[in-house]
Amino acid sequence: MKKATKAEIQIIKEAFQENFNDAVTELNYKNDYELLIAIILSAQCTDKRVNIITPALFEKYPDVFSLADAKIEEVKELLKSCSFFNNKAKNIIKMAQSVILDYDGDIPHNEKELIKLAGVGNKTANVFMIEYAGANLMAVDTHVFRVSHRLGLSYEKTVEKTEVELVKKLKDDLHIFHQAMVLFGRYTCKAINPDCNNCLFPQVCKTTKSFKPA
Repeated sequence: MKKATKAEIQIIKEAFQENFNDAVTELNYKNDYELLIAIILSAQCTDKRVNIITPALFEKYPDVFSLADAKIEEVKELLKSCSFFNNKAKNIIKMAQSVILDYDGDIPHNEKELIKLAGVGNKTANVFMIEYAGANLMAVDTHVFRVSHRLGLSYEKTVEKTEVELVKKLKDDLHIFHQAMVLFGRYTCKAINPDCNNCLFPQVCKTTKSFKPA
């Protein structure tokens, strides 16, 4: 399969900017604390499921101070319908404790500091900064990976290398392109039975094959 040409990359950029300029995450949150936890919980779990879980969680633990003192079994009970809830319960409690100990109770707004927190990897940190600060960063989830490969933006095998290539090719407005590819991949360029009749890029698309990172 051929990679997207410079002209095709420009078509992709313009279409995403036109159709997804104001796109934001579908996770529900009121502040940076709630956003970070929602993103942590969303790993290998749908945003819809996370939005069902978090209201009760945030009602019982409205800030890092209450969560830091939480009993692990009570947090697990609230997260039990979420994938990998045992590890996620441990991680968000540990995250809250670290925020209090190392950042005076304030969620850090820097990807390098964020990834020091339990349950926060590069993708989670970048998604947080994209959503909360409109940072010029790229985060590659399964949707972004699939869409970027179908459009010929990248044929790298890993999330990390795909991210590097997308940053190099798209350069600016990365926060828009991340949100655009997530939503486009979720509702149109789906893994199974993509809605090709409503595709923004029939002249650019290279394949309807699905791609998963190694």
